[in-house]
Amino acid sequence: MTSATPRRRGRPPRAEAADAPAARDRILAAAREEFSERGYDKTSVRGIAKAAGVDSALVHHYFGTKEQVFEAAITLSFAPAVEAPRAVEDGPLDTVGERLTRFFFGVWENPATRTPLLAIVRSAVNNDTAAAVFRRIVATQVLRRIAGRLDVADAELRAELAAAQLVGIAMIRYVIKVEPLASADPEQIIRRVAPVVQAHLTAPH
Repeated sequence: MTSATPRRRGRPPRAEAADAPAARDRILAAAREEFSERGYDKTSVRGIAKAAGVDSALVHHYFGTKEQVFEAAITLSFAPAVEAPRAVEDGPLDTVGERLTRFFFGVWENPATRTPLLAIVRSAVNNDTAAAVFRRIVATQVLRRIAGRLDVADAELRAELAAAQLVGIAMIRYVIKVEPLASADPEQIIRRVAPVVQAHLTAPH
């Protein structure tokens, strides 16, 4: 086989396959970086492969399409937020609003977790495919789990309203950066928002 012979799509060469775990990790890391810097539309499988130092066939082999690479990358980035349902589980329901709000802003205020979340939100806002992936992850890994821990009617709607409250504030504070919210003290925001989140989740009809 010469260097001019094309590789089969999705079939990695033996040397790369032997280094599978490390190569897969490099691809995911490169994907997170590419989507963060370029957004969904301007990121390509070829660009991810180049940044990871692998052949694009290896990206297809492990993850499939660009949409599937994106989902794998943001699932990893979204991992801290998946712990949100624990804020509902760990403690009484009458203080769940503060626990969930404090957890949410703790994730966003941490630069290590804020950067990949910003990339996810920006991609979701600007691209329908990215938005669909984001909605699917939020629905299956966060909202349904929170709703499942609420002993109330219309639990899913309540969980979605609480999420909309928090995500909307995150958009204004961290993405659009509208003042004075963008520079307000997080504790002040939590004090004002937590009762509203509490009402969404547990207030009677």
